[in-house]
Amino acid sequence: MRYVKSNNRREADYDDFVQTQSLALARRLGFADGAGCLRVACDPKESEKKAEIRPVRAQQVKLDQIDLRDQYAGEVKARIETARAFRVGGKIVGRDVDVGTRVRRGQVIARLDPTDLRIQVDAAKSQLAAAQADHDQAQTDLARYKQLRQTNVVSQAELDRRTNNANVVAARLDQARSNLRVVENQLSYATLAADTDGVVTAVAVETGQVVTAGQTIVRVARTDEKDIVINVPENRLEEIKQANEIRISLWAQPDLSYKGEIREISPGVEAITRTYTVKIAVGESAPNVQLGMTANVHVRRETPGRVVALPLPALYQKDGKPAMWLVDPASGSISLAPVTIAAYHQQFVIVQSGLKDGDMVVTAGVHKLDPAQKVRILAEKR
Repeated sequence: MRYVKSNNRREADYDDFVQTQSLALARRLGFADGAGCLRVACDPKESEKKAEIRPVRAQQVKLDQIDLRDQYAGEVKARIETARAFRVGGKIVGRDVDVGTRVRRGQVIARLDPTDLRIQVDAAKSQLAAAQADHDQAQTDLARYKQLRQTNVVSQAELDRRTNNANVVAARLDQARSNLRVVENQLSYATLAADTDGVVTAVAVETGQVVTAGQTIVRVARTDEKDIVINVPENRLEEIKQANEIRISLWAQPDLSYKGEIREISPGVEAITRTYTVKIAVGESAPNVQLGMTANVHVRRETPGRVVALPLPALYQKDGKPAMWLVDPASGSISLAPVTIAAYHQQFVIVQSGLKDGDMVVTAGVHKLDPAQKVRILAEKR
């Protein structure tokens, strides 16, 4: 509204008009009076809204030493799995096992064609017979020359030459005998036998195939010692090292449980999964644990001191550090308490310090609270 100053209106009337219009404008801009009080602060409805008590859920703190339990899925594998191979080359004429065949110590696994090896044995026997004949002749000549030397029929130099020849022939005889043993061993190598009880896990050749010495024929896993192989994230590796007890259960037989023990932890992390391979040993007292079965490894460890487990939504952060809201049930006031976290889990956190017995901790909606706010604790659902 515009006001045109008239010569007939007094100066006081003009000042009253300006003040009235200023107050009206201040109210439209959100002020209650000319002193600058915000309407949202002076409006009774707004004050009631600010004083509204917010309902929250809370949990009472009870410090105690608790058991933390983790579970990992794994597979039953043999602790020792050996690649069996022939010690000589040749053509395979028989393979007596397949994948899954259980073998006993000394049981035949595969056979090579022994024809060439037998020929070598016969040749070695002939060489031994010739060496034996030369040895006998050399010994006879040596004995005769010793008698002739006693009558000075031959010189000492001739006797020495005959003695040296007899020694050379004796060495050749020993060499022929050793060579015969070698080729006889090679003939025995034509039969591949199991060196321990186990089960065949892989077959690499077929009958009729020509193989070289050392080429893998089958893989045999020992069944007396088994491991449960699991993958542990790098942030849980220290936790599993501190385990107080490890139990193993089978997916096929969940009612049975076996004691486990950490046997090996991989020194390096896998590049793709970023996990460490951990092997849990299972003793011979677990006959129902078969290779290839799916197993669950249950790890239990005790906390080092008195702690409390609280729901994960109760965690709040202030200045990048963990904290939790505490409620005074009598007054309904709240306060923020810094805490120290011992461990994080999927559903809860373990608080190591910062809380005491009897404290009421807000467990939901912590990011909507204000220190000046009043709250009331909701009753637990039953």
